Amino acid sequence: METNMLHLNSQLKELVKTGDLRRARHMFDGLPHRDEISWTTMISGYVNASDSSQALSLFSKMWVAPNTRMDNFVLSLALKACGLNVNVNFGETLHGYSVKAGFLNSVFVGSAVLDMYMKNGRVLEGCRVFDEMPLRNVVSWTAIITGLVRGGCSLQGLSYFTEMWRDGVEHDTYTFAIALKACADLQLLKHGMEIHARTIKDGVNTPSYVVNSLASMYNKCGKLSYGLHLFENMSEPDVVSWTSVINTYVQRGNDHQGIKAFVRMRECGVCPNEYTYAAVISSVANVARIIWGRQLHALVLQRGLADLLSVANSLMTMYSKCGQASSASAIFSEMRIRDVISWSTIIAGHAQGGDGELALELLSWMRREGSKPTEFAVSSVLSACGSMAILEQGRQLHAYALTVGLDQTALVRSALISMYSKCGSLQDAEKTFSLSQTDDIVSWTAMINGYAEHGRSREAIDLFEKLHHFGLRPDPVTFIGVLSACSHVGLLELGFRYFDSLTKEYNIAPSKEHYGCMIDLLCRAGRLQEAENMIRSMPVERDDVVWSTLLRASREHSDVERARTAAEQLLQRDPDCAGTHITLANIYASRGKWSEAAEVRKLMKSKGVIKETGWSWIKIKDRVSAFAAGDKNNPLYEDIHCILKLIASKDDLTLQELASILSFTEVS
Repeated sequence: METNMLHLNSQLKELVKTGDLRRARHMFDGLPHRDEISWTTMISGYVNASDSSQALSLFSKMWVAPNTRMDNFVLSLALKACGLNVNVNFGETLHGYSVKAGFLNSVFVGSAVLDMYMKNGRVLEGCRVFDEMPLRNVVSWTAIITGLVRGGCSLQGLSYFTEMWRDGVEHDTYTFAIALKACADLQLLKHGMEIHARTIKDGVNTPSYVVNSLASMYNKCGKLSYGLHLFENMSEPDVVSWTSVINTYVQRGNDHQGIKAFVRMRECGVCPNEYTYAAVISSVANVARIIWGRQLHALVLQRGLADLLSVANSLMTMYSKCGQASSASAIFSEMRIRDVISWSTIIAGHAQGGDGELALELLSWMRREGSKPTEFAVSSVLSACGSMAILEQGRQLHAYALTVGLDQTALVRSALISMYSKCGSLQDAEKTFSLSQTDDIVSWTAMINGYAEHGRSREAIDLFEKLHHFGLRPDPVTFIGVLSACSHVGLLELGFRYFDSLTKEYNIAPSKEHYGCMIDLLCRAGRLQEAENMIRSMPVERDDVVWSTLLRASREHSDVERARTAAEQLLQRDPDCAGTHITLANIYASRGKWSEAAEVRKLMKSKGVIKETGWSWIKIKDRVSAFAAGDKNNPLYEDIHCILKLIASKDDLTLQELASILSFTEVS
């Protein structure tokens, strides 16, 4: 019988080892006799397959089975299953049994109890078990450090790692990997580099997951080139390595390199996972290449990954940034599970796409669903309120932000200042700014831009000059505001001083927006030749804005030749632009060049270019009404014109009479 059991257990182990648990269980159930080895082999198979329910069910049967004895190994397996299954109640029962039966003195059982508590989020109990353990090995130390780091206590985890290091306990690669994760979470570059040096000094064979942890640590600590160097020196990067390098390129703003890395990954035969797709879709979103985005969408649909949160959120962002709001909405509506990122993404997409009304509706829907709007979602809707000049909704959103405490975040504060400024309530913008923290450059920038937009250039410049008194460093957007302020009041010399300080003092490369401000400043000063020279010498892309600025200035100063040059540049970019044709024709007419003006009008007619209708809109009692000159589609067209005629017929209309007329209109 003994020889037979040895042979049968050997067969059972072989089946478990190959992963054929179905046949192994069939054989196990048919055994005429089961010993401790049979039970342990089968339970071990289920634990290794992460089937904790079957493992614990089998362990319970073993516990009450006659003629079987518990040992350290099978008990530690059951505790491991409790950790996998997040079954702390059964785990506590096994802990009590281990104490009573004297098993807790075993380093295997003690480590398993510790690991069970940590995986169930019971950090204090896990630490208590560890501190009371008479014997500890590398598994015990790794379990306590891993539990603390994954439980958000990275600093405490590093403290245990340091103690382990000081006690001379032998480290393994898993310990190094989790310690590096703690350094990454805390952005402790120096500690991470010390651990890296220790792995090199000890000659530790660094598998891919350790290299990935090192690369992640360097990336999160801002040393992106170090992480890329580690990746380039890997012999066989795995999917985690490739995903990490793609994310690194995204963080550096080098999205094209991230996309190329994804292509190389596919060529190397490494299969992307959901996080890889989420990263590369983010890259495509940043470069706004809708064709690539749709190809990736097709790939994730084919792989069955499109429903996963990280992928779906990235797809929504990609479609929103590519101006495909309807596609983003379609993905959102089909999502079975939505997180706060999903809501924030779709709200921001509609807000930035100019559909502020829908963004407001979605924000209300988000709140009804029980999700707390993030600062990103609130600031996006506030920006939409500013763009649409709907002050009342902006005030309501401000009240909500105050209620949930989001008004204290830099993003929401700056959005509030910007919203009030764009809605014409500069006093509310100033009040919001006065309550903001002095170390918030974003709010300062919003206030400077608000003053500049309202023509209060002196206040904008004074505020800019105060920045250094509060230890603040202006960013590129701050300079756009102050340069616009200089342009509005014609402070040419001061504008050039600020423009020069961009590179000389702050090491900021001027963007096309900065050049646009300077060209506008030169045009307002009548220095059109210098403005044209700056346009032609710009190291950045010359867009329609700078040429349009020069065209308008040429009209004001009756500079026909320069106007023709600017118009030619604009028409090369947009041959059917009605505004450019009309402006050029008007310039010719103002100078008495009637034949040239007629030629332009004739050209417009031959191309079929028609001046686009200018629309206005007004919101009354939550209803938006849009109208244009000559538009007769409004259902109240006759009533509106009747009232206008009535008003026009009375020169000295009193406020009471006007109120009476308007109330009549409302009733009718």
